[in-house]
Amino acid sequence: MDTLAKATTETLGDLVLLNNDRCEGYEKAMNQTDEADLKQLFQHLSDESRKFSSELKGLFPAGEEVPENKETTNSGKLYRVWMDVKNALTTNDRKSVLSSCEYGEDVIKKAYEEALKHREDLSSEVLSVLERQYSVLLEAHNRVKHLRDSAKK
Repeated sequence: MDTLAKATTETLGDLVLLNNDRCEGYEKAMNQTDEADLKQLFQHLSDESRKFSSELKGLFPAGEEVPENKETTNSGKLYRVWMDVKNALTTNDRKSVLSSCEYGEDVIKKAYEEALKHREDLSSEVLSVLERQYSVLLEAHNRVKHLRDSAKK
């Protein structure tokens, strides 16, 4: 496998796994709130990550192993553990749930930023998809952050 294909496969694999974890994190967040607007938002963000993961899997070079939906990265595991601890210590009020979600948004946002720093290692097709997904993720991050900032404790 050439260097470009190897770098692309590694980057795609990491982002697939982080999207899997983001999906799982929002499903967990849906179960931790009774607020209809948050449930709807979290469902949308979970579905978005499922779509992103599927789209990224379609970009894997032929013959390369694609991560399974149940697999996560170390960052993803860290995110889930952090949410578990955070949720055990809070009363699941709006601001606390949104704070947990913003942390997860920060994790995936940074992963995409890191991937995009190494654009020379990515094919133009992969780069185009990552830039588009990053733009959507940035909007989601800003929306969650705004909701968190406007929530009363």
